[in-house]
Amino acid sequence: MEVYDLQKKILSERINDEISDTLILTEHPPTFTIGRKGGRENILVSNEVLEKNGIEVYEVDRGGDITYHGPGQIVGYPIMNLSEWNKDIHLYLRSLEDVIIRFLSHFKITAGRINDYTGVWVENGKIAAIGIGVSKWTTFHGFCININPDKEHFRMITPCGIKDKEITSLDELTGETTDMQKAKQVLVDEFGNCFERDMKYA
Repeated sequence: MEVYDLQKKILSERINDEISDTLILTEHPPTFTIGRKGGRENILVSNEVLEKNGIEVYEVDRGGDITYHGPGQIVGYPIMNLSEWNKDIHLYLRSLEDVIIRFLSHFKITAGRINDYTGVWVENGKIAAIGIGVSKWTTFHGFCININPDKEHFRMITPCGIKDKEITSLDELTGETTDMQKAKQVLVDEFGNCFERDMKYA
């Protein structure tokens, strides 16, 4: 909720043209978020199991179904005025996928898309989820990339409501431990390249 409240504050400031486009990068405590198309039927465990594992559940105002956020993920919330970039939500989604595909290529991972599904995939599973909100052509919510999350937590839900696809992570694919700070820098650089933004830390 702390990051959600921060998003809403920055979103309001961006809509009012008080600040420039902003990208928030963070890691969350173990959390399930349910988007506008989702429901609790995709939670596969009891409230007691959730409580035992310290997992909170929130219904949020983004697209998509249920998603897991937790330690070992890079979660990104771009707050961008699409009127100053391109007023095309589908192009924006595809561009977020491009950012992540290009990010993964730095680690020699070949990733891509699957028809009818938003997100980024490798041969043996989904490595990144995307779910956004848009208000007055300004984006919020965003994406999460699996670096080395606890996969047991994913088994407590049907991720994104998709039953026949596996979840994978960068460390699982490379067999190495990723430096999160360096990974975030690579991601920031690729975000700037894709959206033609001069990225500066605030």
